[in-house]
Amino acid sequence: MYADHDVDGGRDLDIFDINEGMQKDRKRQTRNSIIGDEYKWPKTIPYYMEDDLEINAKGVILKAFEQYRLKTCIDFKLWTGEANYISIFKGSGCFSSVGNQHVGKQRLSIGTNCDRIATIEHEFLHALGFWHEQSRSDRDDYVKIMWDRISEGKEHNFNTYNDTTSSSLGVPYDYGSMMHYSKNAFRNGIEPTIITKIPAFSDVIGQRMEFSDSDLLKLNRLYNCSSTFLDSCDFERENICGMIQGQGDKADWVRVATAAGGPNTDYSNMGKCTGSGYFMHFNTGAANNGDTALLESRLLYPKRGYQCLQFFYYNSASPSDTLKIHVREYDSSNPNGKLRLIKTIDGSPQELWQLHHVSLDVKKKFRVVFEGTKVAVGTSPGGLSLDDINLSETTCPEFVWRVKNFSAVMENTPNDTSIFSPPFTSKEGYTFQMQLYPSGKADYPDELSAYAHLVAREGDTGQKWPCPWKQITMMLMDQHPHIQKRMSNQRSVTTDPNMKATGLFWDDPRKVGVEVNDTDGSTYFRGPGSGTPVYLTQLRAKSRDFIKGGDAIFLLTMEGKSPQPSPTPPTTTTTSPSDVCLSVECLNDGVCVVDEGRAACRCVVGDDWWYYGDRCQFKGSNKDKTTLALASSLSVLAAMVVITAVSVICVKRKYKKLRKNDVDMENMGNSHKL
Repeated sequence: MYADHDVDGGRDLDIFDINEGMQKDRKRQTRNSIIGDEYKWPKTIPYYMEDDLEINAKGVILKAFEQYRLKTCIDFKLWTGEANYISIFKGSGCFSSVGNQHVGKQRLSIGTNCDRIATIEHEFLHALGFWHEQSRSDRDDYVKIMWDRISEGKEHNFNTYNDTTSSSLGVPYDYGSMMHYSKNAFRNGIEPTIITKIPAFSDVIGQRMEFSDSDLLKLNRLYNCSSTFLDSCDFERENICGMIQGQGDKADWVRVATAAGGPNTDYSNMGKCTGSGYFMHFNTGAANNGDTALLESRLLYPKRGYQCLQFFYYNSASPSDTLKIHVREYDSSNPNGKLRLIKTIDGSPQELWQLHHVSLDVKKKFRVVFEGTKVAVGTSPGGLSLDDINLSETTCPEFVWRVKNFSAVMENTPNDTSIFSPPFTSKEGYTFQMQLYPSGKADYPDELSAYAHLVAREGDTGQKWPCPWKQITMMLMDQHPHIQKRMSNQRSVTTDPNMKATGLFWDDPRKVGVEVNDTDGSTYFRGPGSGTPVYLTQLRAKSRDFIKGGDAIFLLTMEGKSPQPSPTPPTTTTTSPSDVCLSVECLNDGVCVVDEGRAACRCVVGDDWWYYGDRCQFKGSNKDKTTLALASSLSVLAAMVVITAVSVICVKRKYKKLRKNDVDMENMGNSHKL
């Protein structure tokens, strides 16, 4: 069997690591501009993916766009000739201009190793108008920059920008921002370059998982976003998020903090917060055979034609009792709504909150309807419970892998020892597994390492080998109750049918894999794995809500990604770029601004140094003040000497001229006398 493929080349690469030494084609693309309304993009941004982008990068870019749609009012559309658009290409690293530069085709690079969703979101935040968090004018109140530990020539990466150049939009300094450098950014040795003034945040800065709450708050403020999210409810408020009891049922869903027969707590808070922690419960034990209880959402207005309903469900009822998911759709023919059954959930009770996803395809005004039904004759030990409902206009993940007692698994699993998910089969007939090293691979202690493997059984038919262009995504879910506030961690790998080890890497596992004994006694074949030894640190895995009730939840998908070239772009934009800064390059991280219709450079200023000149090409400092003062004094003295000398010469010349005139007049008088 072939060795596993490491997509990161054995390094935990941050953006500045990827960009190290890759400056050749960045000269023009990284020119920054001051942030103002003229540098904002429209809320729907035209984009074009260049053909040189890697297939995996294209897939991850689309996933990043989905996060923007889910959590903000920003949307993206294919470019169809708009005056300004973002051209995404494979350059030497990961980089973007800051704000809309009004140059027509504005380039954004997603180069080798940049195909992480947080890296792509980071670069698009630059394009939308955001600097790095540690560039804020107030950053020295929160972090200390260790200048002597910064690699020579990299000091400019730690510049700050004053309030006329960059606005914090009234949001406090955010150690957890995805726009913040890590503590080791651009270091010249082993000591950190950034020291947080609150030590607890030392290992928080530099996260590359997802938008922080403050990232989203600033973006939504800058673009005046109103909510585009469909619904989220954790039932903490008595109004139960505008949900209603359906008409025509014989029982009700009730808001409770605990239920006889289970659960003992809600899922949002797990009983940790006194005076909170509620969920909705249908007590089947108190209902009669055949009774139903309808819980309906508020009215919802879809935009995209597809949705994902996600919720946690606790079943302590009888095995025959059921939960049905309907939509009630409204139109002119059905002003009171028409019920359409989407899915029935049944099965044996389990003593845990289970995560469920239901795909919807609604295109008209609707409500989501949860229908609980007591089917069993006689008493029921408990009932049906719902919590943490989220409805978003996204596609649902295909598979859920729940790892129980995950904290203990991380603590007790030796380094370089792995566990595997069950095999999952995609809609296209390919089967895969996730491999997880809870304590990291060899040489990567205190990390989670994650790999994806193809799987095949004897007798499998219908698959094309080598497996062509299927993107496998492995997401560790942040189990925050509200999906917009989650900071889940994910990585994707794509099966390249041309990738080789000794033979073709993604070939039939029965040919290139090893035989494995399944838990039911059957056997299958597992191919080599592709992934990363630095999926997530154990420290971060223990943060937020990655582990809840002791368990971790991985969401897995396998999707087809076409290698076809991008659609042919329009030959020209509809208007010509008019940015007067286009032909102006400000040096040393200076900023080009438009001042009364003319381009002007605003230069960076530090505590005891500054850049100056029409292109910020000169640097001054307090050390130069004495020299400058002396030079100025000498210049004034020299000027005075010159002026004095000139004055003396002029007086002498004037005297000589007057004397000559007197002599001439005297001679003329003498001649006349003659």
